[in-house]
Amino acid sequence: MKLDKVVLRDVTNHGDDVVVENTETPFVPVVSGLMQNHPNPFNPVTTITYDVAVSGAVRIEIYDVSGHRVRTLVSGPKDAGRHVIEWNGRDENGSTVHTGVYFYRMTAPGYVSPARKMLLLK
Repeated sequence: MKLDKVVLRDVTNHGDDVVVENTETPFVPVVSGLMQNHPNPFNPVTTITYDVAVSGAVRIEIYDVSGHRVRTLVSGPKDAGRHVIEWNGRDENGSTVHTGVYFYRMTAPGYVSPARKMLLLK
């Protein structure tokens, strides 16, 4: 959220405009969460948005339908706030994965997401 202008009023309701420059209020979520990717289905890139309520170690991993880890998108410390990452449909070795259903999940301080489903179409 960005504030551009604030009106201050005294007890007699007389107002003065105050301009606020370059001030942004950061979004800090109350709870951590992993959103549904978009677009879904996708080809070749999809975007995943996630919220971190408490700064700390975060992991987002992608799995195939047999449960094998295909790729780790996020692994390391993240500040509290909203974050966005893209997946380009490639595995850890940089190879393009096959058309099909994939699952992803996130762990963060005090939070483990349910698995979410995404579909890669070619």
